[in-house]
Amino acid sequence: MAEKYVQDVEYASEIPSDPSIEAREKALIWKQDLRIVPLCAGIYLLCYLDRSNIGSNDKRQRLIAIGNAKILNEDTHNDLLSETGMTSFQYTIALMVFLIAYALFEVPSNYFLKKLRPSRWIAFLMLSWGAATMGLGGTHTYAQVTGIRFLLGVMEAGLFPGFVYYLTFWYRNSERSMRVALILASATLAGAFGGAIAFGVGHMNGAHGLSAWRWLFIIEGAPSCASAFLVWFFLPDYPETAHWLSQEEKELAAYRLQSEGSKGSASAMSWVDAKAVLCDWRLYAHYAVYFGISTPFSSLSLFTPAITSGLGYSNLRAQLMTVPPYAVAYVVTVAAAWSADHFNSRGLHSAIFSFIGAMGFLASAVLPADAYLHRYGCLIVAASGAFACIPPLLGWLSSNLQSTAGAGLAIALNVSFGAPGQIVGVWIYKSDEATKGYPTGHWTNAALLLFVTAGCILLRLYYSWKNKQNGGDGNGKKFAY
Repeated sequence: MAEKYVQDVEYASEIPSDPSIEAREKALIWKQDLRIVPLCAGIYLLCYLDRSNIGSNDKRQRLIAIGNAKILNEDTHNDLLSETGMTSFQYTIALMVFLIAYALFEVPSNYFLKKLRPSRWIAFLMLSWGAATMGLGGTHTYAQVTGIRFLLGVMEAGLFPGFVYYLTFWYRNSERSMRVALILASATLAGAFGGAIAFGVGHMNGAHGLSAWRWLFIIEGAPSCASAFLVWFFLPDYPETAHWLSQEEKELAAYRLQSEGSKGSASAMSWVDAKAVLCDWRLYAHYAVYFGISTPFSSLSLFTPAITSGLGYSNLRAQLMTVPPYAVAYVVTVAAAWSADHFNSRGLHSAIFSFIGAMGFLASAVLPADAYLHRYGCLIVAASGAFACIPPLLGWLSSNLQSTAGAGLAIALNVSFGAPGQIVGVWIYKSDEATKGYPTGHWTNAALLLFVTAGCILLRLYYSWKNKQNGGDGNGKKFAY
């Protein structure tokens, strides 16, 4: 049993200094990583492709975009706006409907993830959002686009908070930020791939009688549907039920997570669990900080093609120029998460990288509109900072949660609080400011990232003070900071 690994250890998070046990633990973590991280990253990449391939367009500009689909082949009037008869305002409403559904269904989704098993629930979500994405390729009216976008929001809502919750069943506090980063960073790869795919699909306009934007939805939705069946069978649920772990490895996995992980055997959330989370006011500071990062994250995801078009690039080439910012952000995000876990300092890392992102947006706002090369460099810095501070933030939150059910609710609430920030992100890059370099968007994102910086520093100081005052949460367990 797990007890054979520890005798009278004050905290279960303290591994005895036995080289054989440490070697077995490293082997176990590596075995888990190979089974879990690539699969989760691939799932999130497909989700993010399906989410971000839709966009908006202003008839006065070539690429006033919110994504990829709607800017394809506008010059031949085969873009999404032209063929559905929607106005830019109507399409923005369709984008907001997605975000509203996203906010409303994150908490219920995390409940069902635990109630129905992660592999079953995530496979169901994948099949559903893949089918919805392909369905967008067959839309012809504003009502159809809006309705399917709402369904897409419902199905995609539970994936990211679900993954953050899911990792608490497998990894310790000091190991989660890196894994969250590898999953989240796949969104930056999706941004890069999305631009490259849109560039190629743009040349398929008219193939088999379908416009390029319809092909984009079909091509990017189909892999999610097909992969859902693989997820059903190959995504492991919990360490104690993993058939590919030996009995000794299961016991070691249980020991590792005695005091700082979620338990697969735990019951689903009760009202007592929910009340404990809802009345824990320090968590609302985490939610507020996550709201602050959500606007830059959302606006970059939606408006990067528009920003690159404002840097002197046009039409399909603007899609291609969205690749480098996402590629650099991927590397920075993974490196920042590794450092946050290695030094066990997630709040400070989030503060540093949010400040770096703020400086990138601030420089973009004050530089002349025709300083194209400098502003493109600032876009890369801004994207790197904005993406890199998110995994440590989520790892920080999960490190300061105690119960299995409470972790599921708090993580879902945290991401739900980000949805209003994402709605703000839809509006801040104004099409009539394209020739000015989108100052409103850059100033707003800079201000919010500075808010994130200040919030992380203050929350870190609060946790340090609480640890010194009464040993942490009042039960002898110290807060992580």
